[in-house]
Amino acid sequence: MKLVYAIVNNDDNYAVSKALLKKGIHATKLASTGGFLSAGNTTFMICCEDNEVDLVIETCKQHSRRRKQFVPSSTILEPDGSNSYPVEVTIGGATIFVTDIERFEKV
Repeated sequence: MKLVYAIVNNDDNYAVSKALLKKGIHATKLASTGGFLSAGNTTFMICCEDNEVDLVIETCKQHSRRRKQFVPSSTILEPDGSNSYPVEVTIGGATIFVTDIERFEKV
């Protein structure tokens, strides 16, 4: 068995959740926050059989889209240390971790 952690942007939370349920994949959702932009994320914890891992990953890929966003730059400064300016960054998509699991119980 595998435990899949899929971290998706909150904007994609509903689409990913709905798609997983449509395919009969149950998940536990946790609210989480990204470190770089401190943006809201949802972490899905999904326990599945080894042969279902690719289905889980593909479902997350299809329903987690990347998008561009401008954010104020507090780390990129002018030479005199002032006047930060907006920087375009890519957000969204999914970050996925897959780990082995010895035991899983629903009680």
